[in-house]
Amino acid sequence: MAAPERGPEPGPRTDTEPGPGPEPGPGPEPLTVPSMSAGPDFVLRPWEMSDLPLVREASLDPYIPLITTIPTRYSDAAAEAFVRRQWERAATGAGYPFAIVRSRDRRPVGAIGLWLRGLPEGRASLGYWLIAPARGQGVARAALRTVTGWALHDLGVHRLQLFVEPWNTASARIAEDAGFRREGLLRGCQQVGDRRRDMAVYALLNTDGPADGRAATAN
Repeated sequence: MAAPERGPEPGPRTDTEPGPGPEPGPGPEPLTVPSMSAGPDFVLRPWEMSDLPLVREASLDPYIPLITTIPTRYSDAAAEAFVRRQWERAATGAGYPFAIVRSRDRRPVGAIGLWLRGLPEGRASLGYWLIAPARGQGVARAALRTVTGWALHDLGVHRLQLFVEPWNTASARIAEDAGFRREGLLRGCQQVGDRRRDMAVYALLNTDGPADGRAATAN
């Protein structure tokens, strides 16, 4: 799992408060979250209220609620609020939140998001998570490659980045398989539970070539 889903773009702020200037222009345009295939077995689509069982299962995971806004104590009201937050993120232009859904039975098994706070500077960030039964089956890899290719090729994003805790070697391998390169360690970058945690930052530019001879951004 790559963290986080909490905000449009993880990591420390690098901008400074501007002095008085011209009146701000209109806010970001609402976004339409598309549906797209992530290989033969999975689909990415907008969140639906029918996804409450996925929120329930994710809330029981020991790690997902620490790095996302998944409720730590499940209730239908809290789960519905979570889904509405995903809709609001698209409506306010913050990013594209996707549910990852298994094609054969339409069961949602996880989430991936493309967050756009840094888009005026040509960058965006990604985060993803899966419930335990879906892990180790190539699901996150397929979803990440799909969103990565779409962001770089269709949306024209120059730089994509994601953040992984150093111990999370499975997520690191997924990022590297999709062509992301580790650029360094951000110490005390993010609050995870009750502690500040280090995060390894991975990035992929639309000018990067294939990783290890593979088409890193192919869908």
